[in-house]
Amino acid sequence: MSDHYSETPLINPDQITIRAADTPLPKGHSVSPDYNLTPQTMCPAFGSLRVLTRIDGVQTAMVTDTGCLYGLTFVTHFYAARKSIAAPAFGTRELVAGNVAEAAIAACTEASRVPGTKLIAAISLCVAETAGLTEEMLPPQINGIDVILVRVPAYAIHSHPEAKDVAINALLKRYAPSSAEMTADGVEKPLTYDEGNADEETLRRRVIMLGELFPADPISVDTVLKRLGSGLAATLPSRNLDDYKLARRVGAIAAVHPFYGGSVATLRAAGVPIISGAPVGPEASYNWIKAVGAALKLDPNLTEQVAAEEREKCRAIIAQFPLSGRVMVCGYEGNELLYARLLVEAGAEVPYVSTSIQKSLYTAADEAWLRARGTREVVYQKTLEQDIRALDVYKPDLVLGTTPLSAEAKQRGIPAMYYTNMLSVRPLFLSAGLAGTIQLVRDALERAPRYEWMRAFFEGERRTGMSSAPINTMD
Repeated sequence: MSDHYSETPLINPDQITIRAADTPLPKGHSVSPDYNLTPQTMCPAFGSLRVLTRIDGVQTAMVTDTGCLYGLTFVTHFYAARKSIAAPAFGTRELVAGNVAEAAIAACTEASRVPGTKLIAAISLCVAETAGLTEEMLPPQINGIDVILVRVPAYAIHSHPEAKDVAINALLKRYAPSSAEMTADGVEKPLTYDEGNADEETLRRRVIMLGELFPADPISVDTVLKRLGSGLAATLPSRNLDDYKLARRVGAIAAVHPFYGGSVATLRAAGVPIISGAPVGPEASYNWIKAVGAALKLDPNLTEQVAAEEREKCRAIIAQFPLSGRVMVCGYEGNELLYARLLVEAGAEVPYVSTSIQKSLYTAADEAWLRARGTREVVYQKTLEQDIRALDVYKPDLVLGTTPLSAEAKQRGIPAMYYTNMLSVRPLFLSAGLAGTIQLVRDALERAPRYEWMRAFFEGERRTGMSSAPINTMD
Protein backbone atom coordinates (compact mmCIF):
# COMPACT_ATOMS: atom_id res chain seq x y z
CA MET A 1 0.00 0.00 0.00
CA SER A 2 1.35 3.45 -0.92
CA ASP A 3 2.14 6.15 1.64
CA HIS A 4 -0.78 8.15 0.29
CA TYR A 5 -3.28 5.47 1.26
CA SER A 6 -1.61 4.64 4.55
CA GLU A 7 -1.75 8.25 5.73
CA THR A 8 -5.06 9.44 4.29
CA PRO A 9 -8.21 8.58 6.27
CA LEU A 10 -10.88 6.64 4.44
CA ILE A 11 -13.39 9.42 5.22
CA ASN A 12 -12.24 13.00 5.21
CA PRO A 13 -14.19 15.02 7.83
CA ASP A 14 -14.19 17.99 5.48
CA GLN A 15 -16.22 15.97 3.00
CA ILE A 16 -19.10 15.33 5.44
CA THR A 17 -22.10 17.54 4.82
CA ILE A 18 -24.32 18.35 7.80
CA ARG A 19 -27.99 18.48 6.85
CA ALA A 20 -29.65 21.75 7.77
CA ALA A 21 -32.31 21.53 10.46
CA ASP A 22 -35.01 22.81 8.12
CA THR A 23 -34.18 20.36 5.33
CA PRO A 24 -36.78 17.57 5.16
CA LEU A 25 -35.66 13.97 5.40
CA PRO A 26 -36.02 11.69 2.39
CA LYS A 27 -39.22 9.66 2.60
CA GLY A 28 -38.72 6.48 4.59
CA HIS A 29 -35.67 7.70 6.48
CA SER A 30 -35.45 6.89 10.18
CA VAL A 31 -33.37 9.58 11.82
CA SER A 32 -33.80 10.92 15.33
CA PRO A 33 -34.19 14.64 16.09
CA ASP A 34 -30.43 15.01 16.62
CA TYR A 35 -29.87 13.34 13.23
CA ASN A 36 -28.25 10.20 14.64
CA LEU A 37 -29.58 6.86 13.49
CA THR A 38 -31.86 5.38 16.12
CA PRO A 39 -31.92 1.59 16.56
CA GLN A 40 -35.55 0.47 16.61
CA THR A 41 -35.26 -3.09 17.93
CA MET A 42 -32.84 -5.81 18.84
CA CYS A 43 -32.32 -8.74 16.46
CA PRO A 44 -35.78 -10.26 15.96
CA ALA A 45 -34.28 -13.77 16.11
CA PHE A 46 -34.45 -13.37 19.87
CA GLY A 47 -38.17 -14.14 19.65
CA SER A 48 -37.51 -17.61 18.21
CA LEU A 49 -34.62 -18.29 20.52
CA ARG A 50 -36.63 -17.26 23.57
CA VAL A 51 -39.52 -19.59 22.72
CA LEU A 52 -37.33 -22.58 21.88
CA THR A 53 -34.91 -22.39 24.80
CA ARG A 54 -37.82 -22.36 27.25
CA ILE A 55 -39.19 -25.71 26.02
CA ASP A 56 -38.09 -28.65 28.16
CA GLY A 57 -36.04 -31.11 26.11
CA VAL A 58 -35.33 -28.71 23.23
CA GLN A 59 -31.70 -27.87 22.52
CA THR A 60 -30.86 -25.06 20.11
CA ALA A 61 -28.01 -24.86 17.63
CA MET A 62 -27.48 -21.37 16.23
CA VAL A 63 -25.99 -21.17 12.76
CA THR A 64 -24.66 -17.63 12.60
CA ASP A 65 -21.55 -15.51 12.96
CA THR A 66 -19.84 -15.09 16.30
CA GLY A 67 -21.09 -11.51 16.81
CA CYS A 68 -24.75 -12.47 16.57
CA LEU A 69 -24.10 -15.56 18.66
CA TYR A 70 -22.63 -13.50 21.48
CA GLY A 71 -25.45 -10.95 21.55
CA LEU A 72 -28.31 -13.44 21.32
CA THR A 73 -26.76 -15.81 23.85
CA PHE A 74 -26.43 -12.93 26.29
CA VAL A 75 -30.04 -11.76 26.07
CA THR A 76 -31.34 -15.33 26.12
CA HIS A 77 -29.56 -16.11 29.38
CA PHE A 78 -30.63 -12.72 30.68
CA TYR A 79 -34.21 -13.90 30.21
CA ALA A 80 -33.51 -16.95 32.37
CA ALA A 81 -33.13 -19.60 29.67
CA ARG A 82 -30.34 -21.34 31.65
CA LYS A 83 -29.40 -23.52 28.72
CA SER A 84 -26.27 -23.90 26.69
CA ILE A 85 -26.56 -23.03 23.01
CA ALA A 86 -24.58 -25.11 20.53
CA ALA A 87 -23.05 -23.21 17.65
CA PRO A 88 -20.37 -23.81 15.01
CA ALA A 89 -17.22 -21.71 14.88
CA PHE A 90 -18.64 -19.88 11.90
CA GLY A 91 -16.93 -16.98 10.20
CA THR A 92 -15.71 -15.71 6.85
CA ARG A 93 -13.40 -18.68 6.33
CA GLU A 94 -16.22 -21.21 6.67
CA LEU A 95 -18.49 -19.11 4.49
CA VAL A 96 -15.94 -18.86 1.70
CA ALA A 97 -15.14 -22.57 2.00
CA GLY A 98 -18.81 -23.46 1.68
CA ASN A 99 -18.91 -25.44 4.92
CA VAL A 100 -22.15 -23.99 6.29
CA ALA A 101 -24.15 -27.24 6.19
CA GLU A 102 -21.29 -29.25 7.67
CA ALA A 103 -20.88 -26.73 10.48
CA ALA A 104 -24.63 -26.76 11.18
CA ILE A 105 -24.73 -30.56 11.35
CA ALA A 106 -21.74 -30.57 13.70
CA ALA A 107 -23.50 -28.11 16.03
CA CYS A 108 -26.68 -30.21 15.97
CA THR A 109 -24.66 -33.32 16.75
CA GLU A 110 -23.16 -31.54 19.75
CA ALA A 111 -26.65 -30.55 20.91
CA SER A 112 -27.86 -34.15 20.58
CA ARG A 113 -25.36 -35.25 23.25
CA VAL A 114 -27.05 -33.16 25.96
CA PRO A 115 -28.90 -35.54 28.32
CA GLY A 116 -32.69 -35.37 28.05
CA THR A 117 -32.72 -33.84 24.56
CA LYS A 118 -35.95 -34.55 22.67
CA LEU A 119 -35.62 -32.07 19.80
CA ILE A 120 -32.82 -30.07 18.19
CA ALA A 121 -33.78 -26.70 16.72
CA ALA A 122 -31.22 -25.38 14.23
CA ILE A 123 -31.73 -21.61 14.11
CA SER A 124 -30.48 -20.19 10.83
CA LEU A 125 -29.71 -16.46 10.94
CA CYS A 126 -28.77 -13.97 8.25
CA VAL A 127 -25.32 -15.23 7.25
CA ALA A 128 -26.41 -18.84 7.09
CA GLU A 129 -29.43 -17.85 5.01
CA THR A 130 -27.40 -15.91 2.49
CA ALA A 131 -24.94 -18.81 2.34
CA GLY A 132 -27.78 -21.08 1.27
CA LEU A 133 -28.48 -23.41 4.17
CA THR A 134 -31.61 -25.34 3.21
CA GLU A 135 -33.74 -27.77 5.14
CA GLU A 136 -32.70 -30.58 2.84
CA MET A 137 -29.09 -30.21 4.00
CA LEU A 138 -29.99 -31.14 7.57
CA PRO A 139 -30.92 -34.71 8.47
CA PRO A 140 -34.41 -35.16 9.97
CA GLN A 141 -32.80 -36.93 12.93
CA ILE A 142 -29.39 -37.07 14.59
CA ASN A 143 -28.66 -39.87 17.03
CA GLY A 144 -32.37 -40.67 17.04
CA ILE A 145 -33.38 -37.10 17.96
CA ASP A 146 -35.63 -34.99 15.74
CA VAL A 147 -34.05 -31.96 14.02
CA ILE A 148 -35.99 -28.94 12.71
CA LEU A 149 -34.72 -25.86 10.87
CA VAL A 150 -35.96 -22.45 12.06
CA ARG A 151 -35.21 -19.62 9.62
CA VAL A 152 -35.10 -16.19 11.22
CA PRO A 153 -33.06 -13.80 9.05
CA ALA A 154 -33.51 -10.24 10.32
CA TYR A 155 -33.91 -8.85 6.80
CA ALA A 156 -37.06 -10.95 6.35
CA ILE A 157 -38.56 -10.93 9.84
CA HIS A 158 -39.01 -7.48 11.32
CA SER A 159 -40.02 -8.06 14.93
CA HIS A 160 -39.40 -10.54 17.70
CA PRO A 161 -43.15 -11.33 18.06
CA GLU A 162 -43.18 -12.50 14.43
CA ALA A 163 -40.06 -14.57 15.11
CA LYS A 164 -42.01 -16.38 17.83
CA ASP A 165 -44.51 -17.35 15.14
CA VAL A 166 -41.69 -18.74 12.99
CA ALA A 167 -40.49 -20.97 15.84
CA ILE A 168 -43.95 -22.24 16.78
CA ASN A 169 -44.85 -22.83 13.14
CA ALA A 170 -41.72 -24.97 12.70
CA LEU A 171 -42.77 -27.09 15.68
CA LEU A 172 -46.35 -27.43 14.43
CA LYS A 173 -45.20 -28.50 10.98
CA ARG A 174 -43.26 -31.34 12.60
CA TYR A 175 -45.73 -32.36 15.30
CA ALA A 176 -49.14 -31.29 13.94
CA PRO A 177 -48.77 -31.83 10.18
CA SER A 178 -51.65 -31.48 7.75
CA SER A 179 -51.30 -35.06 6.50
CA ALA A 180 -53.26 -37.77 8.27
CA GLU A 181 -51.64 -40.01 10.86
CA MET A 182 -50.44 -43.42 9.70
CA THR A 183 -51.25 -46.80 11.20
CA ALA A 184 -48.55 -49.41 11.82
CA ASP A 185 -49.19 -50.99 8.40
CA GLY A 186 -48.85 -47.65 6.58
CA VAL A 187 -52.54 -46.82 6.13
CA GLU A 188 -53.74 -43.26 6.68
CA LYS A 189 -55.69 -42.89 9.91
CA PRO A 190 -58.20 -40.03 9.67
CA LEU A 191 -59.06 -38.02 12.75
CA THR A 192 -62.48 -39.34 13.71
CA TYR A 193 -64.32 -38.96 16.99
CA ASP A 194 -66.87 -41.74 17.41
CA GLU A 195 -67.04 -41.81 21.22
CA GLY A 196 -64.81 -44.88 21.18
CA ASN A 197 -61.97 -43.02 22.85
CA ALA A 198 -62.90 -40.92 25.86
CA ASP A 199 -59.62 -39.01 25.93
CA GLU A 200 -59.95 -37.98 22.29
CA GLU A 201 -63.56 -36.92 22.79
CA THR A 202 -62.52 -34.75 25.74
CA LEU A 203 -59.80 -33.10 23.67
CA ARG A 204 -62.30 -32.47 20.89
CA ARG A 205 -64.28 -30.24 23.27
CA ARG A 206 -61.27 -28.24 24.39
CA VAL A 207 -59.34 -25.24 23.12
CA ILE A 208 -55.68 -24.35 22.78
CA MET A 209 -54.87 -20.65 23.13
CA LEU A 210 -52.11 -19.44 20.82
CA GLY A 211 -50.33 -16.41 22.28
CA GLU A 212 -47.92 -15.58 25.10
CA LEU A 213 -50.15 -15.06 28.12
CA PHE A 214 -49.73 -13.82 31.66
CA PRO A 215 -50.07 -16.92 33.91
CA ALA A 216 -53.37 -15.77 35.45
CA ASP A 217 -55.11 -15.39 32.08
CA PRO A 218 -55.32 -19.12 31.19
CA ILE A 219 -56.77 -19.80 34.65
CA SER A 220 -59.61 -17.28 34.24
CA VAL A 221 -60.27 -18.39 30.65
CA ASP A 222 -60.35 -22.05 31.64
CA THR A 223 -62.83 -21.25 34.42
CA VAL A 224 -65.23 -19.60 31.97
CA LEU A 225 -64.83 -22.34 29.36
CA LYS A 226 -65.57 -25.05 31.91
CA ARG A 227 -68.94 -23.42 32.50
CA LEU A 228 -69.62 -24.13 28.82
CA GLY A 229 -68.58 -27.78 29.16
CA SER A 230 -65.23 -27.05 27.51
CA GLY A 231 -61.83 -26.00 28.89
CA LEU A 232 -58.25 -25.26 27.92
CA ALA A 233 -56.09 -28.14 26.73
CA ALA A 234 -52.92 -26.03 26.64
CA THR A 235 -51.48 -22.65 25.73
CA LEU A 236 -48.81 -22.10 23.09
CA PRO A 237 -45.97 -21.27 23.32
CA SER A 238 -45.57 -23.89 26.03
CA ARG A 239 -42.67 -25.31 28.02
CA ASN A 240 -44.02 -28.80 27.31
CA LEU A 241 -43.15 -30.18 23.88
CA ASP A 242 -46.12 -32.56 24.03
CA ASP A 243 -48.53 -29.60 24.03
CA TYR A 244 -47.55 -28.86 20.43
CA LYS A 245 -48.58 -32.39 19.51
CA LEU A 246 -52.10 -31.70 20.82
CA ALA A 247 -52.69 -28.83 18.41
CA ARG A 248 -54.21 -31.00 15.68
CA ARG A 249 -56.41 -32.99 18.05
CA VAL A 250 -58.29 -30.24 19.95
CA GLY A 251 -61.63 -28.82 18.94
CA ALA A 252 -60.29 -25.36 18.09
CA ILE A 253 -57.29 -23.06 18.29
CA ALA A 254 -57.85 -19.58 19.70
CA ALA A 255 -55.26 -17.30 18.10
CA VAL A 256 -55.50 -14.44 20.58
CA HIS A 257 -52.55 -12.44 19.20
CA PRO A 258 -52.52 -11.25 15.58
CA PHE A 259 -48.94 -12.10 14.60
CA TYR A 260 -49.19 -15.91 14.48
CA GLY A 261 -50.07 -15.94 10.79
CA GLY A 262 -47.76 -18.80 9.79
CA SER A 263 -48.86 -21.03 12.66
CA VAL A 264 -52.52 -20.34 11.93
CA ALA A 265 -52.02 -21.23 8.25
CA THR A 266 -50.42 -24.55 9.23
CA LEU A 267 -53.26 -25.38 11.60
CA ARG A 268 -55.91 -24.40 9.05
CA ALA A 269 -54.27 -26.76 6.56
CA ALA A 270 -54.51 -29.49 9.19
CA GLY A 271 -58.26 -28.88 9.42
CA VAL A 272 -58.30 -27.34 12.91
CA PRO A 273 -60.97 -24.62 13.43
CA ILE A 274 -59.46 -21.22 14.25
CA ILE A 275 -61.05 -18.70 16.62
CA SER A 276 -59.77 -15.18 15.98
CA GLY A 277 -59.83 -12.19 18.28
CA ALA A 278 -59.32 -12.12 22.02
CA PRO A 279 -61.58 -11.81 25.11
CA VAL A 280 -60.60 -8.22 25.90
CA GLY A 281 -63.21 -5.82 27.27
CA PRO A 282 -67.03 -6.23 27.33
CA GLU A 283 -67.79 -6.50 23.61
CA ALA A 284 -64.82 -8.64 22.56
CA SER A 285 -65.20 -10.97 25.57
CA TYR A 286 -68.86 -11.58 24.68
CA ASN A 287 -68.06 -12.22 21.01
CA TRP A 288 -65.12 -14.49 21.83
CA ILE A 289 -67.10 -16.74 24.16
CA LYS A 290 -69.84 -17.00 21.53
CA ALA A 291 -67.23 -17.91 18.91
CA VAL A 292 -65.84 -20.68 21.11
CA GLY A 293 -69.33 -22.09 21.60
CA ALA A 294 -69.98 -22.04 17.85
CA ALA A 295 -66.63 -23.64 16.95
CA LEU A 296 -67.08 -26.47 19.46
CA LYS A 297 -70.84 -26.86 18.78
CA LEU A 298 -71.69 -26.30 22.44
CA ASP A 299 -75.14 -25.60 23.90
CA PRO A 300 -76.10 -22.21 22.34
CA ASN A 301 -78.36 -21.17 25.21
CA LEU A 302 -75.70 -21.87 27.82
CA THR A 303 -73.10 -20.13 25.66
CA GLU A 304 -75.28 -17.02 25.38
CA GLN A 305 -75.85 -16.99 29.13
CA VAL A 306 -72.15 -17.28 30.03
CA ALA A 307 -71.11 -14.72 27.40
CA ALA A 308 -73.73 -12.19 28.55
CA GLU A 309 -72.77 -12.64 32.20
CA GLU A 310 -69.09 -12.02 31.45
CA ARG A 311 -69.97 -8.93 29.41
CA GLU A 312 -71.95 -7.52 32.33
CA LYS A 313 -69.08 -8.20 34.74
CA CYS A 314 -66.76 -6.20 32.45
CA ARG A 315 -69.27 -3.35 32.20
CA ALA A 316 -69.67 -3.25 35.98
CA ILE A 317 -65.91 -2.90 36.47
CA ILE A 318 -65.72 -0.11 33.90
CA ALA A 319 -68.61 1.68 35.58
CA GLN A 320 -66.68 1.54 38.85
CA PHE A 321 -63.36 2.66 37.35
CA PRO A 322 -64.10 4.68 34.18
CA LEU A 323 -61.21 6.21 32.28
CA SER A 324 -61.03 9.78 31.03
CA GLY A 325 -58.10 11.12 29.06
CA ARG A 326 -56.08 10.80 25.88
CA VAL A 327 -53.71 7.81 25.76
CA MET A 328 -51.09 6.75 23.20
CA VAL A 329 -50.39 2.99 23.01
CA CYS A 330 -46.96 2.33 21.48
CA GLY A 331 -45.28 -1.03 22.10
CA TYR A 332 -43.40 -3.78 20.31
CA GLU A 333 -45.09 -6.86 21.79
CA GLY A 334 -47.66 -7.27 19.00
CA ASN A 335 -50.70 -7.02 21.29
CA GLU A 336 -51.00 -3.21 21.25
CA LEU A 337 -54.33 -3.16 19.40
CA LEU A 338 -55.89 -5.34 22.09
CA TYR A 339 -54.87 -2.96 24.88
CA ALA A 340 -56.09 0.00 22.84
CA ARG A 341 -59.51 -1.66 22.47
CA LEU A 342 -59.73 -2.22 26.19
CA LEU A 343 -58.88 1.41 26.99
CA VAL A 344 -61.40 2.73 24.47
CA GLU A 345 -64.19 0.59 25.92
CA ALA A 346 -63.23 1.86 29.37
CA GLY A 347 -63.76 5.45 28.23
CA ALA A 348 -60.30 6.63 27.19
CA GLU A 349 -59.50 8.40 23.92
CA VAL A 350 -56.81 6.53 21.96
CA PRO A 351 -55.95 8.57 18.84
CA TYR A 352 -52.66 6.80 18.06
CA VAL A 353 -51.57 3.16 18.25
CA SER A 354 -48.22 1.82 17.03
CA THR A 355 -46.75 -1.67 16.95
CA SER A 356 -43.70 -3.47 15.62
CA ILE A 357 -45.62 -6.19 13.77
CA GLN A 358 -46.81 -6.05 10.17
CA LYS A 359 -50.31 -5.23 9.06
CA SER A 360 -52.15 -8.41 8.16
CA LEU A 361 -55.51 -10.10 7.84
CA TYR A 362 -55.35 -10.80 11.58
CA THR A 363 -55.00 -7.13 12.58
CA ALA A 364 -57.81 -5.91 10.30
CA ALA A 365 -60.78 -6.43 12.64
CA ASP A 366 -59.21 -4.68 15.62
CA GLU A 367 -57.94 -1.82 13.45
CA ALA A 368 -61.39 -1.29 11.91
CA TRP A 369 -62.99 -1.37 15.38
CA LEU A 370 -60.54 1.24 16.69
CA ARG A 371 -60.87 3.56 13.70
CA ALA A 372 -64.65 3.47 14.02
CA ARG A 373 -64.22 4.72 17.59
CA GLY A 374 -61.88 7.62 17.03
CA THR A 375 -58.39 6.19 16.54
CA ARG A 376 -56.81 8.28 13.81
CA GLU A 377 -53.55 6.42 13.24
CA VAL A 378 -52.58 2.75 13.53
CA VAL A 379 -48.90 2.44 12.61
CA TYR A 380 -47.31 -0.93 11.82
CA GLN A 381 -43.55 -1.63 11.86
CA LYS A 382 -43.25 1.69 13.59
CA THR A 383 -40.15 3.74 14.33
CA LEU A 384 -39.30 5.75 17.41
CA GLU A 385 -39.37 8.92 15.32
CA GLN A 386 -42.99 8.29 14.31
CA ASP A 387 -43.97 7.86 17.95
CA ILE A 388 -42.18 11.06 18.99
CA ARG A 389 -43.89 13.03 16.22
CA ALA A 390 -47.21 11.66 17.52
CA LEU A 391 -46.45 13.26 20.89
CA ASP A 392 -46.44 16.64 19.15
CA VAL A 393 -49.57 15.93 17.13
CA TYR A 394 -51.84 14.36 19.75
CA LYS A 395 -50.52 15.82 23.04
CA PRO A 396 -51.56 12.82 25.14
CA ASP A 397 -52.36 12.73 28.84
CA LEU A 398 -50.60 9.36 29.16
CA VAL A 399 -48.11 7.39 27.07
CA LEU A 400 -47.86 3.61 27.21
CA GLY A 401 -44.68 3.20 25.20
CA THR A 402 -41.24 1.77 24.68
CA THR A 403 -38.38 2.80 26.95
CA PRO A 404 -37.08 5.69 24.80
CA LEU A 405 -40.58 7.00 24.04
CA SER A 406 -41.55 6.88 27.72
CA ALA A 407 -38.36 8.78 28.58
CA GLU A 408 -39.17 11.45 25.98
CA ALA A 409 -42.72 11.80 27.32
CA LYS A 410 -41.56 12.13 30.92
CA GLN A 411 -39.06 14.77 29.86
CA ARG A 412 -42.02 16.75 28.55
CA GLY A 413 -43.94 16.29 31.80
CA ILE A 414 -46.34 13.67 30.35
CA PRO A 415 -47.09 10.60 32.50
CA ALA A 416 -45.64 7.53 30.80
CA MET A 417 -45.13 3.83 31.50
CA TYR A 418 -42.92 1.23 29.84
CA TYR A 419 -45.42 -0.89 27.92
CA THR A 420 -43.65 -4.23 28.21
CA ASN A 421 -42.85 -4.18 31.92
CA MET A 422 -46.04 -2.49 33.12
CA LEU A 423 -48.78 -3.90 30.85
CA SER A 424 -47.58 -7.16 29.30
CA VAL A 425 -46.79 -8.56 32.76
CA ARG A 426 -50.42 -8.25 33.88
CA PRO A 427 -53.62 -10.21 33.17
CA LEU A 428 -55.60 -8.88 30.21
CA PHE A 429 -58.46 -11.23 29.35
CA LEU A 430 -62.08 -11.26 30.50
CA SER A 431 -63.32 -9.36 33.54
CA ALA A 432 -60.48 -10.70 35.71
CA GLY A 433 -57.84 -9.09 33.51
CA LEU A 434 -59.79 -5.92 32.81
CA ALA A 435 -59.93 -4.74 36.42
CA GLY A 436 -56.19 -4.59 37.06
CA THR A 437 -55.35 -2.95 33.74
CA ILE A 438 -57.82 -0.07 33.87
CA GLN A 439 -57.02 0.65 37.52
CA LEU A 440 -53.33 0.88 36.62
CA VAL A 441 -54.06 3.24 33.72
CA ARG A 442 -56.53 5.30 35.77
CA ASP A 443 -53.93 5.79 38.49
CA ALA A 444 -51.32 6.84 35.91
CA LEU A 445 -53.66 9.39 34.36
CA GLU A 446 -54.19 10.97 37.77
CA ARG A 447 -50.46 11.52 38.21
CA ALA A 448 -50.16 14.38 35.71
CA PRO A 449 -49.64 17.05 38.42
CA ARG A 450 -46.76 15.07 39.85
CA TYR A 451 -45.03 14.88 36.47
CA GLU A 452 -45.50 18.62 36.00
CA TRP A 453 -44.05 19.19 39.47
CA MET A 454 -41.01 17.05 38.70
CA ARG A 455 -40.47 18.73 35.36
CA ALA A 456 -40.65 22.19 36.93
CA PHE A 457 -38.37 21.08 39.76
CA PHE A 458 -35.59 20.03 37.38
CA GLU A 459 -36.06 22.84 34.85
CA GLY A 460 -36.33 25.81 37.22
CA GLU A 461 -38.81 27.60 39.39
CA ARG A 462 -42.12 25.90 40.01
CA ARG A 463 -45.05 27.28 38.09
CA THR A 464 -47.36 29.68 39.86
CA GLY A 465 -50.72 28.30 40.76
CA MET A 466 -49.35 24.81 41.53
CA SER A 467 -50.43 23.32 44.85
CA SER A 468 -47.99 24.05 47.66
CA ALA A 469 -48.81 20.76 49.38
CA PRO A 470 -45.89 18.30 49.45
CA ILE A 471 -46.12 15.65 46.74
CA ASN A 472 -44.67 12.17 47.06
CA THR A 473 -42.79 11.65 43.80
CA MET A 474 -41.49 8.20 44.69
CA ASP A 475 -44.63 6.13 43.99
